Amino acid sequence: MQKIGDIVAKFKTDDTDKYVSREFQKYAYDLAIELDDLSHKSLYMRLAKNTPRGLMESARGFVKDAVNARSKGKLFMWRLKQLKENVTIKNASVS
Repeated sequence: MQKIGDIVAKFKTDDTDKYVSREFQKYAYDLAIELDDLSHKSLYMRLAKNTPRGLMESARGFVKDAVNARSKGKLFMWRLKQLKENVTIKNASVS
């Protein structure tokens, strides 16, 4: 027989996500960790909520490929801005 406390201790989860209730919040938090930019996690949450995920994934992949980036967060934002401008130009030319 085991003590109940020992059994519960095995199933205890990590409390880092206890305030995350939506998928986009989890994505943004993981992105902030990946970019080493936790101080701006609320910015990434707003972006994840309002920006198409494909654009964010493209910018994320661009940053992943950049080995010698000094500031991954700045590089991500720069690339995301470029991608958004390209989408805007394509939509304007179609109309």
